[in-house]
Amino acid sequence: MAADPTIDPATRASTIVRVGREAGLAAVGCCDASVLEPARTVLHGRREAGLAGSMQFTYRNPDRSTDPARVLPGARSLVAGAWDYRREAPEPDHDGPAGRVAAYARRDHYDELRRRLELVADHLRSDGFRAVVLADQNHIVDRAVAWRAGLGWFGKNANLLVPGHGSWVVLGVVVTDAELAPATPEPDGCGPCRRCLDDCPTGAILAPGVVDARRCLAWSVQAAEPIPIEQRAALGDRLYGCDECQDVCPPSLGADRRRPPAPEADQLDHVDLLGLLELDDETLMATYGRWYLAGRDPDVLRRTALVVVGNVASPDDPAVVSSLLRHARSDRPELRRHARWALRRLGRDDLVADLGDDPDPDVAAEARLAVAPRTD
Repeated sequence: MAADPTIDPATRASTIVRVGREAGLAAVGCCDASVLEPARTVLHGRREAGLAGSMQFTYRNPDRSTDPARVLPGARSLVAGAWDYRREAPEPDHDGPAGRVAAYARRDHYDELRRRLELVADHLRSDGFRAVVLADQNHIVDRAVAWRAGLGWFGKNANLLVPGHGSWVVLGVVVTDAELAPATPEPDGCGPCRRCLDDCPTGAILAPGVVDARRCLAWSVQAAEPIPIEQRAALGDRLYGCDECQDVCPPSLGADRRRPPAPEADQLDHVDLLGLLELDDETLMATYGRWYLAGRDPDVLRRTALVVVGNVASPDDPAVVSSLLRHARSDRPELRRHARWALRRLGRDDLVADLGDDPDPDVAAEARLAVAPRTD
């Protein structure tokens, strides 16, 4: 079906925003599909400075992820959509040490977002235009699109802050060859506030909007490298993700004060750590495989679980000791490394001494570093 030439870009954009809001999106906006500057320059600069660490995603190919025409040749406009994922978080309902899951990872929020963006795309297609939906993909820097489309402003924690919702949103984009009138970007709303910088557990926010991925706990628990020893105590009970810079952010706090919806049936707020550590590779990935784990390696999640056990478990719990000792004797050096640290964190140096020197030189070298036992 051919596009109706009598509908002007402003009217078409207004209709698209209405379609998105009726579909349940928290915010919707439109903008042009030109190259995303300054995001391209920022990605190149931070990758060259090493701030991306081993993170890939939109850093993998900044020229591609900032050019919508690479997704859809002839693209003229972008539609940005935000899905509010705030839900009540119940307390753990099982005995034993538990690991906390960040709010954005408690269920597949991107599936919810994607389905709603497809409704927007379907409307454009029914009007005779091409439209491609992108959500949680490295094809485009969605935060830059959302800012350009007027959904919110960039907080000092580098998250997009949406009025009325804070940063409790996931973002996605529809790339289209329809001409849509652009929105006006939101002005900065942070002012002099710097709570996110001051409260980051590892000091990963180096300056307003500048995050060092190598120090960010949300990345450290996903990366292939061992969790840096200087970050392990700061990890606390976080098994996957970190919400600290959102938990202290006034716009996000304001959104959270309004009663969020009840938890969904498949919402995963806390994980039984000892139960997780008992799972074989296949079962672990079937249970938690929707989370990003570098190389699809189940040991990436196991090693984080071991660190959290060291931070939250009882040093006298026989089940805890048994699990840590089993992993300290694993044939996998990375599990031995983190299990030994957890034992030392629990003040069980006696058990580590009984294990003897580790045959792996990297594990043995780490064993010579000091570990402050918990005092709680």
